Amino acid sequence: MTGLEFMFRWGHFLAGVCWIGVLWYFNFIQGSYFAEADGAAKSDATQKLVPRALWWFRWGAMGTFLSGVVILAMKGHMAGPAIFSTSWGVTILVGALMGTFMWFNVWFIIWPAQKIVIANAVAVAGGGEANPAAAVAAGKAGLASRTNTLFSLPLLFFMGAASHLPVSIGNDGIGCALGAAAALVVVVEANGLFGKMGPMKSVSGVIHMGILLTVVLFGLVEGLS
Repeated sequence: MTGLEFMFRWGHFLAGVCWIGVLWYFNFIQGSYFAEADGAAKSDATQKLVPRALWWFRWGAMGTFLSGVVILAMKGHMAGPAIFSTSWGVTILVGALMGTFMWFNVWFIIWPAQKIVIANAVAVAGGGEANPAAAVAAGKAGLASRTNTLFSLPLLFFMGAASHLPVSIGNDGIGCALGAAAALVVVVEANGLFGKMGPMKSVSGVIHMGILLTVVLFGLVEGLS
């Protein structure tokens, strides 16, 4: 079981590097290029480059999510449910909640919206009419993608903290700590679905907000556990 768990963990790392790597490419590199590119170059990239990147993006997300679920199930089976009341369990669950929302955003917000954007670019390049829904879809995908970028910083922090930065655990504070952290994560996710970019509009802004979210979440977990 230990060897099998390690193989799933290895797969989790590989898929996660692929997923977060492409996420950061979209937000830190491609977005800046699209802001400066002329219409023809942007259209060509949307038709040919973006679909290829999105394939690795969404399947990296799926591989990360599924392998993570298996690892958590195996941990619970081998060590018992009590492991989720330990320092490891508390921090890994906070990270897993953000990862789950990120996976949801990829498959049910970003990918459906990007299909509309790509189809519109293909149609316009072929002489067809522009789809007015494409601009709305692009904005929706952009906000969800920025939210995932925001989540990615505390996600990686909490995944590493689970094994390398233990928190103080009290008998009565675990539920309160998890509840407070989960509530904050849900608020951020709700903004990513229905709110606005705010400070996340710029690359530096989303990085700073990600660091701030990391500090606040860790403070909640450490202070309330």
